[in-house]
Amino acid sequence: MYDYDLLVVGSANADLVIGVERRPGAGETVLGSDLAVHPGGKGANQAVAAARLGARTALLARVGDDAYGRLLLDSQRAAGVDTVGVLVGGAPTGVALITVDPSGDNSIVVSPGANRRLMPQDVRATASLFQASRVVSAQLEIPLETVVEVVRSLADGSRFVLNPSPPRPLPAEVLAACDPLIVNEHEAKVILGDSAVGETPEDWARILLAKGPRSVVVTLGAEGALVASAEGVTRVLSVKVDAVDTTGAGDAFTAALAFKLGTGSSLADAAAYAARVGAAAVTKEGAQESFPTAAEVEAPCCADPGGDPRTPGRGSDSASGASSQGGSQ
Repeated sequence: MYDYDLLVVGSANADLVIGVERRPGAGETVLGSDLAVHPGGKGANQAVAAARLGARTALLARVGDDAYGRLLLDSQRAAGVDTVGVLVGGAPTGVALITVDPSGDNSIVVSPGANRRLMPQDVRATASLFQASRVVSAQLEIPLETVVEVVRSLADGSRFVLNPSPPRPLPAEVLAACDPLIVNEHEAKVILGDSAVGETPEDWARILLAKGPRSVVVTLGAEGALVASAEGVTRVLSVKVDAVDTTGAGDAFTAALAFKLGTGSSLADAAAYAARVGAAAVTKEGAQESFPTAAEVEAPCCADPGGDPRTPGRGSDSASGASSQGGSQ
């Protein structure tokens, strides 16, 4: 028996957000809104999203011994995440400095801080977490060598899910473990590199699959998503909602998909559920505070698929599976 449905290995940041009338040019100072501080980071976001859905979730991450680190630990525990794997110290907590203009466009500068100090030896030191986890999910806001060690530490029979964000070329050992590899259009093209041929997401998915992953999910924003495996390529419909804020919705999608795979769902069914979770997330402002509970996912606003499965998409700013109806992006 597994103690955890999902172990997330990844980043934990404090998001420092300021609204501005316009972003400053070189050498310029502008006044902005009051500073808002939110818990964030792709790893921390995914752990909270899964726990909100009812998954028994643990997080392996590193934060600083500072106020931002305590904020992140508190947010994880409030969501029901087991923080036994959250390491403290070694560097200040990672911080994302975000300015947002009235149109919603943002500029972000990230100081990785403690995220950069989550090292392979930390993975080896927490081997018991891997043995106790049905599914392990990772991203690339931590060192790539740490992700390689995660792959080497997987328990027999467990499943590895990777969202390669921010994207970079991946070693064959990591690609071969992915089941699935979850990418948007930009991430797919970076990983494909010179192999990026074809005009449709179906083309990208098939070429990615040939590079070694056991399965691939390509997220397409308002156009939904598609899943690819040895059994073929299947389109997942979008869900029509009034989009308010897309922040963190991709993390919610990945967490929901990983959780459902661990319960025995097929890849297509897990992606369809994840699309509803992503759609629910974009109907509220913020990242972690927008993540839905299982009951909210089943609400009417997120229950009915829409869109045309025959129409290939190229993605959007919204979460995969979330089709905007009059909402701002």
